[in-house]
Amino acid sequence: MAPSFRSELARLSILKKARHLSEADWSWGCVSAVDSNGRTIWIADAHRGDGKRFVVHAEEKLTAFVELEAAIRVSEPIHIDIAGLGPETLRH
Repeated sequence: MAPSFRSELARLSILKKARHLSEADWSWGCVSAVDSNGRTIWIADAHRGDGKRFVVHAEEKLTAFVELEAAIRVSEPIHIDIAGLGPETLRH
């Protein structure tokens, strides 16, 4: 049976997010498990050499990667240049 368009789009989105994590020096993994209510959950994990680590869980694999990406983004400072005066670090 051929995968549906939605499942193929989700697969490609997950691959893109995984590639971005790897390019940003994050090691990552994702597993499925069954919770105490018999539901399948997805657990995604990312860590890197500086000791930062994030673990999230969701009901769908793509959602787990989106949550993981969001958790990392919130924790990372961003650098901006206000009016050409030099970089300033902000947290978003």
